[in-house]
Amino acid sequence: MAAPPVIIWENEVQKLMSYSELVPCLEDALGKFSRRDSADVIQPVRTTVVLQKQNGFMGLMPTYMENDGVLCTKLVCFYKRQDGSTLPSTQATVVLLDPEYGNVKAVLDGDVITDARTAAVSAISAKLLMRPKAEVLAILGTGRQALSHYNIFNEMFSFKEVRIWSRTLEGVERFRQSVSGPLTACVSVEEAIKEADVIVTATKCTEPVLFGQWVKPGAHVVAVGACRPDWRELDDVLMKEAVVYVDSREGAMTESGDVILSGAHVFAELGDVINGTKHAYREKTTVFKSLGMGVEDAATANLVFKKWQKKAGQL
Repeated sequence: MAAPPVIIWENEVQKLMSYSELVPCLEDALGKFSRRDSADVIQPVRTTVVLQKQNGFMGLMPTYMENDGVLCTKLVCFYKRQDGSTLPSTQATVVLLDPEYGNVKAVLDGDVITDARTAAVSAISAKLLMRPKAEVLAILGTGRQALSHYNIFNEMFSFKEVRIWSRTLEGVERFRQSVSGPLTACVSVEEAIKEADVIVTATKCTEPVLFGQWVKPGAHVVAVGACRPDWRELDDVLMKEAVVYVDSREGAMTESGDVILSGAHVFAELGDVINGTKHAYREKTTVFKSLGMGVEDAATANLVFKKWQKKAGQL
């Protein structure tokens, strides 16, 4: 009989995870995903169930990494919240299974994993695509994703200025109290992104909030929000003028309103750049449209679980 599953909740996941280990782990996973000649990673596009009464969705994100022996799924609920709502915009749980027996090995807090792996993949995109010696980082949004992006971008890169924008003063003040580094609060999106070298959009917006006419030529934009085919953060001008990279081409053509509604051409997956099969256009304006993938959750959860096993003397 299989042992009962391990439960690894928020505080323990945070203790067991570091960006220095997570970034190379995710670079490897992204590269494997984009190798179309390999059956190593099997990952369908996220399945969603509409939660009409709650104005949200439940997503199921299964992944099988054959050579790594990782079978995983994430269950995530995400919502279109009104400004000022105290309810969470996402809630997630990650489940690791034994691929041979099919039993559940571990259940992990999915919010911490989602925050960390999303920010880490965004940082990988910046490492590959932003111009050398980038000095100004702008973050639109002040929620969990904005905070995780602030933390890893300041850990991996040396920006001279970090700007933040939110629809509310309360959001900016809450964010300011959550970080220890320098921060410039901005009253408008245009002010926040003026001459910014890297722009992160981590908003709850369903209509464009970032406009191409404001973006500095050669800037790198990381678009994290708007994960539905009718939701957007970026306007047509930016999407059509920039070189667009995605985590999953199939996912972007199914789920990304920024890609679908603008009719923008997707140049490459991030894994293609990692594998050396597509060019990184650092000198041009670039957009990395992040939707999040099950393989990112699987690789991150497996990393955390192995560290838990080592700590518990099981490895």
